Amino acid sequence: MKKAIWILLFGAGIYLCLPCCSSCKQSAQPTPGKLQVVTTLFPLYDFARQIAGDKAEVSLLLPPGVESHSFEPRPGDIVRISKADVFIYTGPLMEPWSQDILKGITNKELTVINASANIQLANEEQQDHDHEAGECTHDHEHEHGGQDPHIWVDPILAQQIVSTIADGFAAKDPANKDYYLANAKTYNEKLAALDTQIRTTLEKCSKKTIVYGGHFAFGYFARRYGLEHLSPYAGFSPNAEPTPRKITEMIETLKKADTSYIYYEELLEPRVARIIAEGAGAKLLLLHGAHNISKQELDKGVTYLDIMGGNLERLKLGLGYQD
Repeated sequence: MKKAIWILLFGAGIYLCLPCCSSCKQSAQPTPGKLQVVTTLFPLYDFARQIAGDKAEVSLLLPPGVESHSFEPRPGDIVRISKADVFIYTGPLMEPWSQDILKGITNKELTVINASANIQLANEEQQDHDHEAGECTHDHEHEHGGQDPHIWVDPILAQQIVSTIADGFAAKDPANKDYYLANAKTYNEKLAALDTQIRTTLEKCSKKTIVYGGHFAFGYFARRYGLEHLSPYAGFSPNAEPTPRKITEMIETLKKADTSYIYYEELLEPRVARIIAEGAGAKLLLLHGAHNISKQELDKGVTYLDIMGGNLERLKLGLGYQD
């Protein structure tokens, strides 16, 4: 009996330690002289890499392929944060678990960068461009608290995020301040060029409504470029589920509308989008919110600019681009 108990405990110990060991691998032997940076979402990870260059080792807390809203940090993740020099997160609305973790961190030297610190978040009513099928009953108890934290999808707001991260790096490592600020300036010029490309492209599209079959995370993007959106979901709440009546209304609306495409979100099974597409005779197109990327995308070195460029190509197709 005792032997059996020890076997069970040993097996459970291995199982419990695996996530921690896996997530701690990168920070177990940090390179001397380099900042150790832990980021939560993919955009922050990519921005931080562009700014830090060879002066830091930047890691992504979200495992590849994991949907950001369902992520819960493991003990090993908390260890990584506590041992880091810099921790970058979007804000308490996007990562509600962050506040309790940060309160428990004993590393007084840890620099915490809230990427949304200098950005006025829009509330759900401001982001609600849907006037037809998607007018579902809003659940204001969802985890985002009625405000939209998906700031990175707007290239102009992304520039503010980059500047905030660069200022944080400069304060943490003043010896390399000019290096960080110069890299941020260069990257922000690329984001400005992306904004111009999106604006000039969408001006040549005959349609101005994004038909979306998922939780709409593109509110800031839609507002920036004068677009509407149509969705069966209640706003951008990750916990919302559309009613059968709303799905039926969406199908009927699509049948009457002059569009052959419906967009779906990344890393989630597009169950609702597929039902609507099949019912309306439409085709599915990805509109990647860039919360996180798959293992294949990570291995290929996909960047934020790659994702937004791909989105623009698919928007051209769905919104009737006319050169």
